Amino acid sequence: MKEELKNKEAIVPVVAPLKEDLSLDQDAVARIFAYLYANGAIPFILGTTGESASLSNAFKEEYLQVAVAHKPIESKLYVGISSNILEDSIAFAHSAHSLGVAAVAATLPTYYKLSEVQMEKYFLDLAEAIPNNLIVYNIPATTHMSIPLDLLDRLSYHPKIVAVKDSERSMERLDQSLHLWKDRTDFKHYMGWAGACAYALLHGSDGIIPSSGNFAPAIYTDMCRAVEQQDTALADRLQKQSDDIGALYQANKSLGESLWGLKVLMKQLGLCEPFMMPPLHTLSSQEEYALIDAFQALVTKENIKLNLVNHV
Repeated sequence: MKEELKNKEAIVPVVAPLKEDLSLDQDAVARIFAYLYANGAIPFILGTTGESASLSNAFKEEYLQVAVAHKPIESKLYVGISSNILEDSIAFAHSAHSLGVAAVAATLPTYYKLSEVQMEKYFLDLAEAIPNNLIVYNIPATTHMSIPLDLLDRLSYHPKIVAVKDSERSMERLDQSLHLWKDRTDFKHYMGWAGACAYALLHGSDGIIPSSGNFAPAIYTDMCRAVEQQDTALADRLQKQSDDIGALYQANKSLGESLWGLKVLMKQLGLCEPFMMPPLHTLSSQEEYALIDAFQALVTKENIKLNLVNHV
């Protein structure tokens, strides 16, 4: 069953917090979740930022259980179920549903280049086989395929396909998407490209999913409230802050390197350690120190609100 549109959602694609032995850092999960929920953000685990493609099924099951244990009653949690193996995605969706997760997200499988017909069949088969609502996740940077908008529009009328998370960096595509869906009460558009968050919200998107929310969720929850109150100037100022902090750990880095940078910044707030699951790895101490110095200078200069909870 689809959900009526309500407030704009600030959703955070949460990292996979690791110990040095590459096991799940359950204490870090508790800290991160407390921080996000206290700031009005909604966690989304096991997505791209969460290194999901590098995690074993056992790790994912453990992370899911720990995440649910730290979700306040009545709060939302989104879970990624992406896999190259359809049966694994279906089984994991059932595990999430048994723990009370209402909506899950899935990308296309990533090994074979798929035709539009194959893409459509994949998502329809998945939607029919799982008990949860399904968010279709378009991210050409990792799948190396773009889901056509006309296909997404067809999928949007399936009773269990309730939203799209679109991380494709195209303003033309964003405008076309919002033209299609901004007035729909039964299908949501979530912006996964942080650089267009404010624009998307102001023009009808239902939510934003920025990785920088891992350490600065207040920027994005405040942005959502500003748009709801039609305060365009504040939304634009918060977008500038988002752009600046994103550039700190993303500029001149690959996606995998930027995920390390993200964890480095989270460590400065006492949230998690910067260990990475292979094939990703930590970078040099020199790069780490330079990133920390730049972060501290930017937070002070721009008076960026972090809103840490007491026990973080």
